[in-house]
Amino acid sequence: MDRVALLRIAAVFGALAVVLGAFGAHGLERTLEANGRVDTWETAVFYHFVHAIMLWLVADRSPVHRRAWWAFLAGILIFSGTLYALSLTNIRWLGAITPIGGVSLIVGWCLLAAAPGGANATAR
Repeated sequence: MDRVALLRIAAVFGALAVVLGAFGAHGLERTLEANGRVDTWETAVFYHFVHAIMLWLVADRSPVHRRAWWAFLAGILIFSGTLYALSLTNIRWLGAITPIGGVSLIVGWCLLAAAPGGANATAR
């Protein structure tokens, strides 16, 4: 996947974070309150948005640190995705999957930290 595609995906994930944040605050308010999951939804949106920005920043660097980019993407999907699903369904076992996404986010940050030359380093 080329740099432009990575940037476009990052932009879509950023827009989606804003949409989900607004939808949670306005369209899903009753459901989230009934499930006692307003805070869970807000946590999902926060981590989603922060890491969507990281997707953009990592993809905008030359060369792109692809492993970190993919780790952040997987982290958003798994961490925030399971929290979104948990918030809507109140299926508690989804919370057991969430840490896998958290580990993926941590891996993305560690890959950036360990790369020779920092975030500007070449990665495959």
